[in-house]
Amino acid sequence: MKRRSLPLVATVTATAALLLTACGSGEGESSDKDKIAGADTRDSSTSVSPSPSPSVDVNRPDLSLPADVKEVFENWNTGDTAKGAVLTDAGRSMTAVNRAISEGDTKSPALSFYYEGEALAGAAKWVQTFVDHNATITGTTRYYAPTVDLSGKTTAAVTLCADESKTFNKLRESNKVDRSAPSHNSYVYYVSRLEQNPAGVWVTSNVISKRGSKKCIPQG
Repeated sequence: MKRRSLPLVATVTATAALLLTACGSGEGESSDKDKIAGADTRDSSTSVSPSPSPSVDVNRPDLSLPADVKEVFENWNTGDTAKGAVLTDAGRSMTAVNRAISEGDTKSPALSFYYEGEALAGAAKWVQTFVDHNATITGTTRYYAPTVDLSGKTTAAVTLCADESKTFNKLRESNKVDRSAPSHNSYVYYVSRLEQNPAGVWVTSNVISKRGSKKCIPQG
């Protein structure tokens, strides 16, 4: 069992282009030639957590995590209200998976709140691998280099990187931690399709990911 991620599609480059195109973006955004700001640094001193979506009165599920499970959202403020709301819920969707893993609950309310369709099925399946191994996670995951591409008012594509080099699997019964050495596979590139539901929540309907993507591996 590898470190936490959502490995739904291996051929992420081609699929990402299709997903972004469906959301109104060009294929150029999925090219590995593009450098992502923040991929060449581990400094999180300027990191911020997602801000609540403005003026959205929704009864959201609990996203609290155990004391030993932490997240850093780096450069998560877009300066744009509409894109900021999308990115906030995209960040919450990542937290929802961490919470479900920590709870050992494939039917966590947080999952079904922030995911739907294929994305929900994939997230639940990934959580189930931890349940099957009676395991959870510990450590800190850094999310960085986010981009948001809006298509109309209710559809968006989000890309981001995850640094899992300080995130480890932990057995529940013994609390033994598998502190595997970091590698290129510790860095994961995500592309997500989000749709705004009637309640104003940006729900993830499709996720693709690539572990060891050049887009996210630190340079130098």
